[in-house]
Amino acid sequence: MEIPEVPILFAKFANAVVGPGDPIIVPSISKEIDYEAELGVVIGRRARSVGVEAALDHVLGYTCINDVSARDLQFGDGQWFRGKSLDSFCPIGPWIVTTDEIPDPQMLGIRCIVNGQTLQDSSTEQMAFSVAELVSFISQGITLEPGDIISTGTPPGVGFARTPPIWLQPGDEVTVQIDRIGDLTNPIVTTSSPTT
Repeated sequence: MEIPEVPILFAKFANAVVGPGDPIIVPSISKEIDYEAELGVVIGRRARSVGVEAALDHVLGYTCINDVSARDLQFGDGQWFRGKSLDSFCPIGPWIVTTDEIPDPQMLGIRCIVNGQTLQDSSTEQMAFSVAELVSFISQGITLEPGDIISTGTPPGVGFARTPPIWLQPGDEVTVQIDRIGDLTNPIVTTSSPTT
């Protein structure tokens, strides 16, 4: 995909959030489940209309995120909300590493490993928009509150862009690995039983 002139924003529902070791659930409505290793930025101080130069002062720390995406829904719907916000589609963790431990978030190796095979291997230095630029951009019209998390975009190597495509399947294990933060690993399972 072409690099956009400005960041493309979308939101995920809270029901998408799961932790390390929790299952990513493959729903019956999608056949094209994709992985996306991303750096997560945890807001520590309210950010409203902040400039790029002050943006990192509003960050508490960093974590790993897997921006799981149902590509058939994402591209079929004509917008990204449903395809990226299904239950369990936002694994986060394993912890938050504070900014005193990572003063420069643009110097971190980032990888996605599926069943032991490294499918994404890059650096946050290659991000289209830096963490500071993202915080500043979002805060111009949306107030960022403590505890908000920004997922910063994924490096090359995602499943839909491969030939042939690689989709996550029940029984797979996917790990997002970011230097100085850790490993976020989740199993892929079939749709869970409905509850009332």
